[in-house]
Amino acid sequence: MAAGVARLLRALRPSPVPVASQSRRASSGAMPAPRELRTLRLLRDRPQVLHLQLHRPGKRNAIDLQCWRELVQAFQDISQDSSCRAVVISGAGSAFTAGIDLSDLGSLLAALPEEDAARRAWALRQRILEFQESFSVMERCPKPVIAAVHGPCIGAGVDLISACDIRFCSQDASFQVKEVDMGLAADVGTLQRLPKIVGSQSLVNELAFTARVMRAPEALSCGLVSRVLPDKETLLEVALEVAAAIAARSPVAVQGTKINLLYSRDRPVSEGLQHVATWNMAMLQTEDIPKSVQAALDKKGPEDVPFAKL
Repeated sequence: MAAGVARLLRALRPSPVPVASQSRRASSGAMPAPRELRTLRLLRDRPQVLHLQLHRPGKRNAIDLQCWRELVQAFQDISQDSSCRAVVISGAGSAFTAGIDLSDLGSLLAALPEEDAARRAWALRQRILEFQESFSVMERCPKPVIAAVHGPCIGAGVDLISACDIRFCSQDASFQVKEVDMGLAADVGTLQRLPKIVGSQSLVNELAFTARVMRAPEALSCGLVSRVLPDKETLLEVALEVAAAIAARSPVAVQGTKINLLYSRDRPVSEGLQHVATWNMAMLQTEDIPKSVQAALDKKGPEDVPFAKL
């Protein structure tokens, strides 16, 4: 048995990488200089975990034009930050977010071209696509993103958390697909992602057609969130603990898992299986596998393995 395990470890152990290649790889994964953020706050509350906070507490974290842009910038940087392996996103103050900042809608419409309807429509479509990118960039980020929701999560807030990988909330959380009350159809992700999360088209239709408020117990029972915690403090502690547990695992394994889960979500099982086979024909050669196997043989956990940055 021991000889067989030894042969397995030798077979899985990758060839040494030349020092020059290691140096180039390390330098290419360096985090770019941090950008100045006015509507967000980026915190490092745990090793290898970033805590991104919506930070307009005086406006109940309403998402203004600056915030839409900064979300894209922040997650572009996070995706390239090899020292980050998991992300928690929360809201400062008494609410997760009140949704889109309505004071921006007038200026947005006023900035559209004044010529014919086709050109106005073309410009408006481009702005909608830009808003969609603010949340799609979270979904594409290879690092798992955990939404920690307390208080109201309204309108664009539901779009935001629908693009996250894991959702927890506090007992006082509430969720509202508010857009029909504003005279429009939700257009930045809720209508596309929420049915895949909740699994009941009837419930999604009800929420989207009526804009009724969903409370934490119902959000848990329908699968929108996977945990309900007593209060905001406990919520953040648990979210950060889960993020730290994710960060302790092999980043090759975790990020590959997220990529393949997302790929398979919108495709037949057969395509997902083909994709993961192609993916793993390269990724099974990682040094993380023999390290993990040896740790298991030594009765150690993933937290005891010094996985390299990715």
